[in-house]
Amino acid sequence: MTQDLITQRLDQGPLICAEGFLFELERRGYLSAGEFVPEVALLRPDALEALHRDFQHAGSDVVQAFTYNGHREKMRVIGKEELLEPLNRAALKIARKVADEKPGNLMAGNISNSNVWDPEDPATQQSVRAMFDEMVQWAVEEGADFIIAETFYYAGEAEAALAAIKAQGLPAVVTLAPMAENRMVDGPGIVETCVALEQQGASVVGLNCFRGPDTMRPWIQQIRDAVSCHVAALPVTYRTTEQEPTFFNLSDNQGCSCPAPHGRAFPTALDPLFCNRYELGAFARDAHALGVNYLGVCCGASPMHVREVAMAVGREPEAAQFAERMENHFMYGSHERLPEHIAALGVKA
Repeated sequence: MTQDLITQRLDQGPLICAEGFLFELERRGYLSAGEFVPEVALLRPDALEALHRDFQHAGSDVVQAFTYNGHREKMRVIGKEELLEPLNRAALKIARKVADEKPGNLMAGNISNSNVWDPEDPATQQSVRAMFDEMVQWAVEEGADFIIAETFYYAGEAEAALAAIKAQGLPAVVTLAPMAENRMVDGPGIVETCVALEQQGASVVGLNCFRGPDTMRPWIQQIRDAVSCHVAALPVTYRTTEQEPTFFNLSDNQGCSCPAPHGRAFPTALDPLFCNRYELGAFARDAHALGVNYLGVCCGASPMHVREVAMAVGREPEAAQFAERMENHFMYGSHERLPEHIAALGVKA
């Protein structure tokens, strides 16, 4: 049996995939928090292309089309359903363009949680499957190398997404995003669902989003032990804990004097809860040591985080030339030209 393209690449070593477009483009001022609709592909394609290039420069091997939340139901919510296909095709074309400019890069189409899936309602399930079908079809027509189906907290919805991808004959990366119950909302276990997805034809299974390094790491170990296919690990950049396992329920323990008006840190007041770059690098090294080759970062990701992940597993992206050189810092460096009286200020700075 001939291996698919994504499996061939992963058999050769780590593949880095930058996600997190929603948060980063919101930080840059190109979409609205809460609503989180990827209209940037139509309104400011230059900004979207720039972020793709920044992630690529940082070490991402995958240029993922920014169609997360770009499905029919979400476009209905904001009253712009007529823009659905133009938005998807614009995002796909931008991703294909950027990927083609760097030899070895892959372009991925993207489908994701619909946030309307109902395990008790066959009609809703059919509607979601139809949304997946049209988005995958557009991705095929725009030249996607494979499809990423991501951020599923219902096992049934993840399986429907995989079926839509397999119907078009493309390789599928399927990643789950379990909520705090540590199971899928419709009942199946996390590992159990990954095993089922592999059996149904996914090339890669694993986890993305919702969980930071500390609460994703144990599940990646269990998934790696349970499946034979490649495994994906793409945490958010926030310090989730056993008590607060997802970034939805993170509380700001710094005693913020100006809390978010909506009463929780997620999604616009998470800043004090960021992981540092070294935590993301350590997660990537740990996951890679377990045999995980599909690595990346999800919500909260900046190019700096992507670079840290790439370098942690032995990659040398273009951005590596700008990795830290603390030996030349004016106060904390070790270079022979740095004056001792200035370095002495470091303890009282």
